[in-house]
Amino acid sequence: MPRLLLPLCLLLLLSAQATPASASGYEPVERIAAAAVAAVAPDAGVQPGVRAEAAIDPGLRMPECTQGLSAHVGNRGVAEVACAGPMAWKLFVPVKVSRLGDTLVLARPLAAGQTLTADLLRVETRDQAGLAAGALERPEQAIGRVSARALSAGSALLASDLRSPRLVKRGDQVTLIARRGGLEVRSLGRALGDAGEAEQVNVENSSSRRQVRGVVNARGEVEIGQ
Repeated sequence: MPRLLLPLCLLLLLSAQATPASASGYEPVERIAAAAVAAVAPDAGVQPGVRAEAAIDPGLRMPECTQGLSAHVGNRGVAEVACAGPMAWKLFVPVKVSRLGDTLVLARPLAAGQTLTADLLRVETRDQAGLAAGALERPEQAIGRVSARALSAGSALLASDLRSPRLVKRGDQVTLIARRGGLEVRSLGRALGDAGEAEQVNVENSSSRRQVRGVVNARGEVEIGQ
């Protein structure tokens, strides 16, 4: 009989240790972490490559929240998790998010003004959450464009790193196109700067000497807005 009592005592002790935190009057840390992650990265675990982890002390003890937690995004990926009662509290939880995806990078160094070709590019899987806005993903987004600055090998390419090839250069004689209703008026002008397709450039009308600003089209003409 005494031999049976010892295992029974151990079983009771283990059961007490396995009781959920909420049973002891504390809000489970896992529930707080889940609320923080849902606020900062609702697509974590849903979208491929998206992961998020709340930086929270596993030994944290916050009063149980019987009315349910609320959470919203604060600054720089910090979630504000709050409980309205019965004992109100608020907690700021940092959340680290990673978004793995295709990223276009340079296979070799690139000089300013150099035209992008396929052999200069490769696609890697990188954490896009750590990249600046406008990161490119596919070679076709860059091939044929021109670098706006010198870039090192391995650099992730951003839209702001590239520009269209120069169709118009400072001093070039260009055709100006102005449209009024159904009429199209063409004249000659002189470019006052460099520009590529869909970019704006200042030009001087050769007849009136008036300076105007227009957008370069695919033919190198400058279309003047009305």
